[in-house]
Amino acid sequence: MALIVQKFGGTSVGSIERIEAVADLVVKTKQQGHQVVVVLSAMSGETNRLINLAKQIDTRPSSRELDVLISTGEQVSVSLLAMAIIKRGHSAVSLLADQVNIQTDNMFGKARIEEVAATRLKHELEHNRIAIIAGFQGRDVEGNITTLGRGGTDTSAVEIAAAIKADECQIYTDVDGVYTTDPRVEPNAQRMRHVTFAEMLELASLGAKVLHIRAVESAGNHKMPLRVLSSFEPDEGTLISFEESDMPTKVVSGIAFNRDECLIKVHGVPYCVHSLTKILKLFAENGIEIDMISQVNHNFEKIDYAFTVHSNDYLQAHDLLSKQQVNLQADSISSDTTVAKVSAVGIGMKSHSGVAHQFFDALAQEGIHIALISTSETKVSVLIDEKYLELAVRALHSEFLTENG
Repeated sequence: MALIVQKFGGTSVGSIERIEAVADLVVKTKQQGHQVVVVLSAMSGETNRLINLAKQIDTRPSSRELDVLISTGEQVSVSLLAMAIIKRGHSAVSLLADQVNIQTDNMFGKARIEEVAATRLKHELEHNRIAIIAGFQGRDVEGNITTLGRGGTDTSAVEIAAAIKADECQIYTDVDGVYTTDPRVEPNAQRMRHVTFAEMLELASLGAKVLHIRAVESAGNHKMPLRVLSSFEPDEGTLISFEESDMPTKVVSGIAFNRDECLIKVHGVPYCVHSLTKILKLFAENGIEIDMISQVNHNFEKIDYAFTVHSNDYLQAHDLLSKQQVNLQADSISSDTTVAKVSAVGIGMKSHSGVAHQFFDALAQEGIHIALISTSETKVSVLIDEKYLELAVRALHSEFLTENG
């Protein structure tokens, strides 16, 4: 008998019919002799509906009050699933974040989990009940409702799994595993049976939507095995773990991409070590994460800096820099919202030379110009014009993965 945490996303519980199907999956796992804890997202479309309501009141609503509002979506889904499981003759209880004592910081809209108290969950498991927990939400030290940001239910599930020392955390979604790239962009994409945490961390950070980056980070920290499965046609899915696969390691495992990138340039700041520090401190104090960063157009007295930020943070980042332009001694601030990032990822890059040459040659063959470059031992990323993104994905997948499929 194993202790399993099962997370279901919004499309998996998007209707009463889907909730009934999830109830069947959960009950089947229970009947196999396992202990089960379930973590749910809001029903598909519900969070967007609530955000739209808020924006009818204020185009930039209070972040605290927005969290109070959008956290209600999960309360609906967990209660409905509990009803469906009880109807099937099994004991179940729905629980919100404060009932499970999911403690977070107070960064509304993108809070981070600091602790999950396992006492209540262990009590429910000891009484043979299926605990169904609202994902995506928590409480700060003052008792305020917080939310974890888009995809935060994945993180909730992993942190809960770690707190109760589960054997595996299963992420049920609308795809049947992790693919070499998005099959909607490249029909030749292949499902991977196994991915290492190192690869999945890169893929998630670079735009692969199947798992939230914080969830992968958390799973890696806790050494919690993850499995991605389809809630529509469940099979073995894709296992993400520290164990190396017995299959030959490909140089490149996957092609990731992200459309949610915006480029901001700070032109003509004094060429000294403090200039960049001021900009990074400004972003850090306001909870804005920088992705790619580069020094450009350097001369002896002035330098330009280029950054990419998530599209959700773009307006705030641009406003902050504009207001601090005089303090930063910058000549001007410019931006471009029509960019996208594409990346090749693979632990095999560590022991193979020539990957960068192949990568850039594949893009050059298609006439795709590059705005920014970022590399590490296990990835190569570039920022390009968004209109060439799908072409770039297909070209890179063909270069590194199609022939080896």
